[in-house]
Amino acid sequence: MAKTPLPPFECHYTGPLLAGVDEVGRGPLIGAVVTAAVILNPDRPIAGLADSKKLTEKRRAALYDQILECATAWSIGRCEAHEIDRLNIYQATMLAMERAVSGLAVVPEYVLVDGNRCPKWHWASEPVVKGDSRVEAISAASIIAKVTRDREMEALDARFPGFGLAQHKGYPTPIHLEALRRLGATSEHRRSFRPVQEAIDEVGLFRDDLNGDSQPLQYRTDLFEDID
Repeated sequence: MAKTPLPPFECHYTGPLLAGVDEVGRGPLIGAVVTAAVILNPDRPIAGLADSKKLTEKRRAALYDQILECATAWSIGRCEAHEIDRLNIYQATMLAMERAVSGLAVVPEYVLVDGNRCPKWHWASEPVVKGDSRVEAISAASIIAKVTRDREMEALDARFPGFGLAQHKGYPTPIHLEALRRLGATSEHRRSFRPVQEAIDEVGLFRDDLNGDSQPLQYRTDLFEDID
């Protein structure tokens, strides 16, 4: 049975300084969780904004360039793998969102956040379920965050060959899980996530990390806690 589409979102704030916020990368086993905040310019509309997951890679890249050129302000916020391990993925995502909004060159008057909750911050804000499909500013943020993180995964693929990161972007696909069991975990993997813990226990660290100064640490074991 098909899901009933959500109605268009109506926001009581109608001014020009509305920021949309979205995240990418809660589910992967490696790398940062990346968030973006975008304030669109009403005088420079961008056609075709939509949920980044529903766009082709080519279309996302074109919209990414348009957003950077036309938006009133935009900012990236992130939490690295070691921060995710220390905080847990939910808290790290909230912190990354706060960093994204804090980084805006223009202070927003209101913030809309994709999902069902907002971080505990001082900006007037509200969450929007499926906001990346219902609010253009959130759609723009989802595109900026996804293109940014996808490109980071392509860079990590060159640094850590054999894991297929450019293909699956760090998600726990069969290819990624098999590579972990065969090669071990890299310094960029999230050690608090169970498949990575198991790879370290069974295989150890990826060969390029063997001479690093990484120290064994105890992390939370709340695999994928609070992931939507």
